[in-house]
Amino acid sequence: MRFGVCVFPGSNCDYDTYYVLKEVLGQEVRFVYHTETSIKDLDALILPGGFSFGDYLRPGALASKSPLAEEIVNFAERGKLVLGICNGFQILTELHLLPGALLPNDSMRFICKDVYLRVENASTRLTHRLEKGDVLKIPIAHHDGRYYVPEDELKSMEENGQILFRYSSREGEPSSDSNPNGSVSNIAGVMNRNGNVFGMMPHPERASEDILGGHDGLLLWHSLISEGRVRQS
Repeated sequence: MRFGVCVFPGSNCDYDTYYVLKEVLGQEVRFVYHTETSIKDLDALILPGGFSFGDYLRPGALASKSPLAEEIVNFAERGKLVLGICNGFQILTELHLLPGALLPNDSMRFICKDVYLRVENASTRLTHRLEKGDVLKIPIAHHDGRYYVPEDELKSMEENGQILFRYSSREGEPSSDSNPNGSVSNIAGVMNRNGNVFGMMPHPERASEDILGGHDGLLLWHSLISEGRVRQS
């Protein structure tokens, strides 16, 4: 499977993601720079975390106007796999490839810590190696991670199975105490209606080796890789 890792000025999780895909998972991967306008050689595209273009205006806004942005949209519309992590999630909402918006944390502070996520939909191309209700431990690191979507749209997303993960306790119970940033309905990750574009604030690339404190993120990477192999065969 051929992965691309997007690189914008200010990206800082690009090398982490590249390392996990290439060295840990043994996948073919290349960097995709913000000036590129053709990514037809790829099967999946990862928009990593960081502070693209310094988060000027708002996180992800300037990246959504880069030369690469239109090709990301075209790539997604062709049904290819797209995963946005943290700043990548913010970029995907700016591109309107995912519903909602990422607002400043309700504490108005940068938060960097491990959190627990409950899997809400285990039948997606990102989560099919999991079971509904499974709890993952994966770190977050963001200032603008409070997911917001209007109530009527949230209801539609629930009905369509677009909610991937919710912040929860270790036992899998979502609550205000387990919600690190004030996200509506404890939402930590979502997907589009077509089921090929995903966004999540937690960093699975930082939970892919035991030396980093855990490997729960590998379950998501393995889901993407095995899904890609099935569709290629």
